[in-house]
Parts: sequence; structure tokens; C-alpha cells
Amino acid sequence: MNKLVNKVAVVTGASKGIGAAIATSLAAEGAAVVVNYASSKAGADAVVNAIVAAGGKAVAIKADVSKAVEAQALIDAAIEHYGRLDVLVNNAGIYEFAPLGGITEEHYHKQFNINVLGLLLITQAATKHMSDGGSIINIGSLIARRMPANSAVYAGTKGALNAITGVLAQELGPRNIRVNALNPGVVETEGAHAADLVDSAFGARAAAESPLGRIGQPGDIASVAVFLASSDSYWMTGEQLYASGGRR
Repeated sequence: MNKLVNKVAVVTGASKGIGAAIATSLAAEGAAVVVNYASSKAGADAVVNAIVAAGGKAVAIKADVSKAVEAQALIDAAIEHYGRLDVLVNNAGIYEFAPLGGITEEHYHKQFNINVLGLLLITQAATKHMSDGGSIINIGSLIARRMPANSAVYAGTKGALNAITGVLAQELGPRNIRVNALNPGVVETEGAHAADLVDSAFGARAAAESPLGRIGQPGDIASVAVFLASSDSYWMTGEQLYASGGRR
């Protein structure tokens, strides 16, 4: 326990779902956590309140990571609050599905701006301050590997994320900063329910395709993120880990 004592972590898109679970789990291991949100202040405040109630340290900070000024402001605020930065979890992301004929410029740019450009901008800002020995965790998706129909744009963003992970591992390795991708399968979150990915034929099929016989929970992903954030994974960088219950 307490694998992250005296560490500071920024988790983007942490007001709900996987991001909230990761923020809570990092705090439970001793990290001071910056809970980033783009729109849901109430959700972010609830995550912070839960962390503080459990004896941890956390603060909620609003920022749209796809905008360079706001990404930099988020990192500046983290340094102002806690004086250092050790872990960055690039979890902020959106997904929309459409067949080839339904793809528009707006559909493309909306997803690439958050899922890819946002990752690059916040990582650029963070690595100006990140301590040597830090850890960057990019939250991808099994969809980049399965590549189902109607997911060209979203799967493209997550394929780019995996490629960027490898590139940044090379660039930041000399500073002993590790960069790894964590790719979940279907996880039961608010967003997954809203997209009808859980209580549907899709969700039933996803559960049946897993050797463990269920879809994932946010905590299933958070525990792997804790491993990647801690020194337990000190010899891992540039890796693409799949937390999908064995679903391939």
C-alpha cells in the first residue's frame, strides 16, 4: 500500500467513469491528485470530496486540454498547488461512431482535437515540470485493435495514441520518464450506458467474448493505472497494455 506517497498526479477527464476511478485509486496509494474536468464541475467536486473524505489530497481544476493555453494553465495550477508533478494520466477523450458515409469534418476534428491533440498539448506542458522518473499513462481503447465497423475516426485516434506512446517513450526515456498506453475493453461507465454499450446485445456479446464472462468496471482499469504509475513498473516504457478481460 501507499505506493505513491509524496507523488503528485494529474488525471485529465477525471470527473466520472474511468478517470474518476483512476484519480481515486492514485489518491488511495498516497498521491496528491489534480482532478481535471472540462464541463462537469459537480462531478469533479464529488471525486475530490470522496478523496478528501478518505484522507487523501485532491483539487479539481477545469481545463479543455485541446486548447494549448488551458492545458498549460492546468499544469501551472498543479505546480502551484503541489510544487511538483510525477504522474500524468491522459484520460480525457470522447467517442462518436459513424459509417464512412457519415463522417464529417466536425466529427473528425472533434475527436482528434481531444483524443490526440489534447494528449500532445497536455504532455508537452507537463514534461516541462515532470520529475525525472515520472510516469505518463495514455488511456487508449481495445477498439484500436479490434477495429469494428463504423469506428474509423475513433479507432484512428486510439491507434494514433498507441503510436504516440512509443514515440514519446523514445523521446523522454533519457529523462527516465516512462510512457505507456493502457487500452481498456468495454467498461461500464456513464458514457457507456448513454451509448447503449452495456445493457444491450453489444454488451452481452462483449461479456460473452471475455474469458472472465463480464465487461469491465472502472476499478479494473484503475488498478492497472496504479501499477503503471508506481515503481512496480519501472522497467516498462513504450508498452501497449490491454485491460480487456482477455477479449481480443
